[in-house]
Amino acid sequence: MTFLLAILMNGATAYAQNAYDITHEESLKAMAAAKKHAEQSGVLVNIAVVDAGANLKAFVRMDGSFLGSIDVAIKKAKTSRYFDIDSGELGALTQPGGIIYNIEHSNGGLMTFPGGVPIKDKEGNIIGAIGVSGGTIEQDREIATAGAKAIID
Repeated sequence: MTFLLAILMNGATAYAQNAYDITHEESLKAMAAAKKHAEQSGVLVNIAVVDAGANLKAFVRMDGSFLGSIDVAIKKAKTSRYFDIDSGELGALTQPGGIIYNIEHSNGGLMTFPGGVPIKDKEGNIIGAIGVSGGTIEQDREIATAGAKAIID
């Protein structure tokens, strides 16, 4: 019998493995803030929020946004969380001659251009990440940043 199963059977309280994880409500708040920013900017995007384990927590595809951007938004969020860095900043390190050239081929495929941003709590702990795709890379980064900042505002 596994340790966790033994705990559950004995009625003990089990805790999540990661104490710093985005909640369902926080993921929806980040997604809504990003969507609002996109609407105000007149940009149609896909928005993905992942938890601390890089698992999809929330997603929205704005009407009329590119179908191909669904996967890109999710991968931008995962990339940002896997390496705890803005996906565009990671991209600068992946260029030919860069210290991690070709890393985008790892982890089932990474997106190493702007639009993926870590989400931090008020104490500065990374609790997830947000990825946006559908606009220019500058728009995607700006929209993702608006979503990430919503958690600490």
